[in-house]
Amino acid sequence: MMEMDPIDELERIEIELLLEALYRHYGVDFRNYAFPVIRRRIWYRIQSERLRTVSGLQEKVLHDPLIFKRLTDDFSINVTELFRDPSFFITFRSKVVPLLRGLPSIRIWHAGCSTGEEAYSMAILLHEEGLLEKSRIYATDMNEEVIEEAKLESFTLDRLPKYARNYMLAGGKKLLNHYVTVSKARVDFQSFLGSKITFAQHNLAVDESFNEFHVIICRNVLIYFNSYLQNRVHELFHTSLSSSGILGLGHKESITFTGFTDCYREIEPNEKLYRKVK
Repeated sequence: MMEMDPIDELERIEIELLLEALYRHYGVDFRNYAFPVIRRRIWYRIQSERLRTVSGLQEKVLHDPLIFKRLTDDFSINVTELFRDPSFFITFRSKVVPLLRGLPSIRIWHAGCSTGEEAYSMAILLHEEGLLEKSRIYATDMNEEVIEEAKLESFTLDRLPKYARNYMLAGGKKLLNHYVTVSKARVDFQSFLGSKITFAQHNLAVDESFNEFHVIICRNVLIYFNSYLQNRVHELFHTSLSSSGILGLGHKESITFTGFTDCYREIEPNEKLYRKVK
């Protein structure tokens, strides 16, 4: 990882001006992302473009859409895998699935889904629990390119051994091969899984609620936001959850110190699963 010098006031001003310029010129809003994260990615792009200053990058970004795209791709956090953190899915099976069985239909939102592996993980889990037929999974991300990749309903062959292990550790009831087929260098999900997933572009920083959900999963995304944006997203999730709806966060995330602490009851604190109570 690149070593960062202590920040000075001029650099902070330059970064704030760059983010403001991105918002005003392109309509993308990174102004409330966690400052250390956004700073590292800005300097990575400065070095990649062989520039010297943040202001130099701003001049290039405003006049070259290709550099703008490369910078915003740097800002997009695309880390995911099938059944990532298997213990989360074990807990979801044991603690959340019983709460969903009585519903006539189930709507689940995976926010910040990257290339969609977590949404497919949920589809497999729901299928094994006999709930997939009455479920609709909505998977969204701010990055249009990763959404298009998710729609391919496949992943590269080199990931298969890790994904198969994750599936078994997550309490899989069969073999992962039951849900995929190998085609050349890629692995395709069975079509009945993808038929229950809707992928769409959605930016948590600026976009509003688009449905009411029984479950919202947003893991390892909020850690990249500052406190203002975290509260904004929590308000969005609270508005979007049905009565007694379920919220799932990442291991390093919490509703503590937000304005919604009293709105949820912990289902499983170690896996950051909460049930809406008001």
